[in-house]
Amino acid sequence: MREFESPARTLGDLTADTAGRLIAAAADVALIIDDKGVIRDLAFGSEDLLREGYYEWLGKPWADTVTIESRPKVEALLRDSRANAAPRWRHINHPSADGADLPLSYSAIALPQQNGRGKSAGIRSVVFGRDLRASAALQQRLISAQQAMERDYWRLRHMETRYRSLFQVAAEAVLILDAVSGKLEEANPAALALFSAEAMRPGWMLSDSFVPDPAAKSTATVPAMFGRVSATGHGESVSARLAGRAGEVRVSASLFRQEKTAHLLVRVSPHETARGAVENGAQSAMLRLIESAPDAFVVTDLDGLIMTANHAFIDLAQLATETQVRGQSLERWLGRTGVDLNVLITNLRQRGAVRLFATVMRGEYGASTEVEISGVAVTEGDQPCLGFTIRDVSRRLAAEVRTTGAGREMPRSVGQMTELVGRVPLKDIVRDTTDLIEQLCIEAALELTHDNRASAAEMLGLSRQSLYVKLRRFNIGDLTAVPGEE
Repeated sequence: MREFESPARTLGDLTADTAGRLIAAAADVALIIDDKGVIRDLAFGSEDLLREGYYEWLGKPWADTVTIESRPKVEALLRDSRANAAPRWRHINHPSADGADLPLSYSAIALPQQNGRGKSAGIRSVVFGRDLRASAALQQRLISAQQAMERDYWRLRHMETRYRSLFQVAAEAVLILDAVSGKLEEANPAALALFSAEAMRPGWMLSDSFVPDPAAKSTATVPAMFGRVSATGHGESVSARLAGRAGEVRVSASLFRQEKTAHLLVRVSPHETARGAVENGAQSAMLRLIESAPDAFVVTDLDGLIMTANHAFIDLAQLATETQVRGQSLERWLGRTGVDLNVLITNLRQRGAVRLFATVMRGEYGASTEVEISGVAVTEGDQPCLGFTIRDVSRRLAAEVRTTGAGREMPRSVGQMTELVGRVPLKDIVRDTTDLIEQLCIEAALELTHDNRASAAEMLGLSRQSLYVKLRRFNIGDLTAVPGEE
C-alpha cells in the first residue's frame, strides 16, 4: 500500500463529521470496532445493504455477525491492524435472512484512541467492506458457462467417437469428398482396401476409377450422379464397374454441410448376386409407384410422427413439400384430434393391421375430405414404423347419397351406425337410430298382421292416420289405398 506523501498539507484539518463521510463514501460498509471487537458504529455506502437490515450489527461483536468459517479471518484482520501490519483484503461471509450468504471483502486500519488528558485509551479499528455479490454472481455465471461448455464438448466428443467407430468398422467402402472439387478428404479402411494405392495418389478423383456398367439399362454415370446430388441434395444410386477390375458395384451419395462447406458422403457396395440387383430394382420401382400413387401413403414412427409421405398425402394436407410434414404428428391432419390416431395406433400395436377405418382428413387451409385408412405395423428391423394408406372416398359417398334420393341413407345395422361416428353429429345419429327402430317395428307389425294396417296400427298403439303418415314417411308398402279401405 502507498500512502499520501503529505496528508497534513493536502487534507488539512478534518473534523470527525468530514472523516466519517469520507470513510462511508470509500466503502460499501464501514465499521468502527473497539479493542474488544464490538461494532461501535457503522455506515453504509450501499443503499441495498441498508435496506436489507444489516444496521442491526451495531453493538454486537463483529465475529458474531459472520459465518463460522469466517471468524478466524475476523480475528486475523483485527490482530494485523493492531500490530500495524500492512492492510490485507479478506473475503468474509455474513449470514442473511434469505439463506444466501452475503459476501464482503474487508480491510482494517487501527486508530489509537486518547482520553482527555492525552493518554492512550485503547485502540479502535476502522474496517472497510466492499460488496462482492455482483462479482460473485458474475463468477457463478462464468463457472456455469464453463461447465456447460465442458458438457457440450464431451457430448460432441462421445458422438464423434461413436460415429468414427461406425465409420471405421463399416463393411461398405465409405468416402468423404469435397462437393466442389471432388477431392478426397477421408476414407474408411474398406474404401482404402477397395481402391488400394489409387486413393493415396495426389490429385486422384473418385469418379475416374469407375466406368459405366454396359449391362445396366440406365445410362447414368457416377459423375452425373455426383452432380445431381450436389445440386439437389439427393439422387438415385447407379451401377458402375471399377476400372481394370471385374464385377460391378453400386455407388450412392448424399450431401451434407460442415463449416459452410458442402461434402459428399459416398458409399460403394458390390453387387452380391444378380438376384440382389433385381430385388433392388424392383424395390426402387415399387417406391416410385407409391410416390406417384393416387392414394395417399404415409409412414410414421410408433408414436405417429411422420417420417415420409407421398405427393397424394401432401395434396390432401394442402401443403407444398414433404419437408413441411416430416416430423409432424399425423393427428394434425387426421380426424378428431387426439382420438382417431390413438385408436389407429392402439389397434396396430395389438393386431398389426387396420382395414378401412373411416374418418376425415383436414387440410391445412380448412378443406375436409372423407377418407378410409388402412394401416400396418412393421415392428421388426432397425427402425420400427407404421404405414398408412389413405383413400379419398368423398366422391363415392356423394354418389351413394344421390342414389337414395332423400339425403343420407339410413343406417341398417350397428356396424353402419358406428361408421358414422366422427362424420355425422351425434344428434343426427340418434335421430336416424330412432327412425330405424320405428321403421323396423312398423314392418314387423305389418308382417305379423299379414299387411292388415288397421290391426298393425292397433298393435303399435297408433291411430290409422298416424300409421299412414309413417308409411308414407318410410315409403313402406302400397300407399295407393286410403285408410277407409282397411
